[in-house]
Amino acid sequence: MKLQDTIYKKRIADDFNQGKSLLHGLENSITIFGSARTDESDTYAKLAHQLSYNLAKNDINVITGGGDGIMQAANKGAYKANSDRSIGLGIDLPFEQSMNPYTTKNLTFNYFFSRKYMMVKYSQACVIFPGGFGTLDEMFEVLTLTQTGKMNGFKVFLVGYEYWKYLIKFIEKSLYKESMINKEDLKLITLTDDIKHIEEEIKNLLK
Repeated sequence: MKLQDTIYKKRIADDFNQGKSLLHGLENSITIFGSARTDESDTYAKLAHQLSYNLAKNDINVITGGGDGIMQAANKGAYKANSDRSIGLGIDLPFEQSMNPYTTKNLTFNYFFSRKYMMVKYSQACVIFPGGFGTLDEMFEVLTLTQTGKMNGFKVFLVGYEYWKYLIKFIEKSLYKESMINKEDLKLITLTDDIKHIEEEIKNLLK
């Protein structure tokens, strides 16, 4: 049991130490979250690609989970614009590719919690595209950290109005209505499919 604990602690330490070594000093960065299952021809994948391309052209780093789908689309866009700005922080899973080929800085993590921490530690905003449980987990952790003041000034954008509108209604009609969150918490999220607006907001944030 002690050996297992030692291995576990070492893997955790490796995640954080290697992550900090890779990203130390990184500035002007945003994180993109989204499904690994999205096809390259999907509308949202195309939007992720275009947004990342535009941001990288403006010397803004794009950090993703390094996998397929939305993540690959985002990394590919950043790579085409400025390969030095495409970063992937992956995780080893039996059913998903751990790292797409469009990252120039990358690391594969042992644990989700350390990976999530590193994905936002050096970012000033995140853009969340349609995704499943993993994307929801990432989104609500970021919202919690922003709500509680652990990441002051951090911006959260949701892309996919039709996809997210029922979740937003749930937040408004249940969480807010039942006083589980405050009115100002509703302003933590910007829901829009206008990537030009997101691009301008991010550029203004990073000035």
